[in-house]
Amino acid sequence: MRFNDLRASSNIEDRRGMGGVAKGGLGIGAVVILTLIGWATGIDPNTLIGGAEMMSDDGQQASYSPAGREGVPADATGGFVAKVLGETEDVWTQVLPQQTGVQYQKPILVLYSGMTQSGCGTAQSAMGPFYCPLDGKVYLDTSFFRDMEQKLGGGGAFPDAYVIAHEIGHHVQDQIGLLPKVQHAEAMSDSKTRNALSVRTELMADCLAGVWAYYMNQRHANIDDNDVRQAVATASAIGDDRLERATGRAVVPDSFTHGSSEQRVQWLTTGLRSGKIKDCDTFQNM
Repeated sequence: MRFNDLRASSNIEDRRGMGGVAKGGLGIGAVVILTLIGWATGIDPNTLIGGAEMMSDDGQQASYSPAGREGVPADATGGFVAKVLGETEDVWTQVLPQQTGVQYQKPILVLYSGMTQSGCGTAQSAMGPFYCPLDGKVYLDTSFFRDMEQKLGGGGAFPDAYVIAHEIGHHVQDQIGLLPKVQHAEAMSDSKTRNALSVRTELMADCLAGVWAYYMNQRHANIDDNDVRQAVATASAIGDDRLERATGRAVVPDSFTHGSSEQRVQWLTTGLRSGKIKDCDTFQNM
C-alpha cells in the first residue's frame, strides 16, 4: 500500500510516553449501583462506570494523564496513522452523506503506550484498539501492529490501515445511530445474545473498513492484490475461532465477540468489492 500521498490528519492526541495511571477509582458499592441503573435504563453499565471513573470524589474530572501532544506526530508510525486517519476523514466526509444523508463528524484518535484513560474507562494495550462512543475517540497503542505481525501472523501497511479503518467504522456506526441501539439491546439481553450482537457490530465495522478501502483505492489507486491478500490474512488471523485455538481453548461460537475468521474475511471483502454501506448491514444479511 502506498500512503505517502495521503493527507495527514491533525486530529491526533499523542499520549505515548506520558503514562496514564488513575488517581482513584470507584468503590464496589458505586459499581453495583451504576450497574443496576444501567440495566434499568437500558444504558450499557460499562459506559456508566467508565464515565464515573473519569470523575473525582469532589465531582471534578480527574486528571489521569496529560492531554497529549495534538497534531501530526513526527515519528514514522505516528505519521502513518495520521495519514490513514486523514484518508478516513476525506472518504467518509464525502461518502457518508452521499449514502446515508448523515454529515460526518471527524473523531479524535488517541495514541498511547501501555495504559491511558478513556471516556469508557481505562485503556490498556492488551485490550487492542477500540472506539469509545462516550467520548467519540479511537484509542490505539501502536504496539498492536507489531503484535499482529509477530504473534498473530498478520501485519503490513494495508492490514494496519484496515485495523484503524475498522475502529473508524465503529465511529460511522455511532454517527448513523446504530451503536446506541445495539448497546440498549445488549443491556436487555443474556450473555449469548450480547455476544451475537457484538459479532454483528464488529463484522459490520470490518465491512465498513472495506468500503473505506474501496474509495481510497478509487482516489489513489494505492492498493494491489497483494495488499488485499495481506488484509485477508490479517482478518483471518484475528478471528475468534483462530484466537481460541491459539490459546489452547475449544472453539465455542456462542463465546465469539468479533466473528470467526471466515466471517471477518467475508465482510471485509464485501465492503472492498461493493463500496456500499447498505451492503454492510450484518443485522439483516446474516
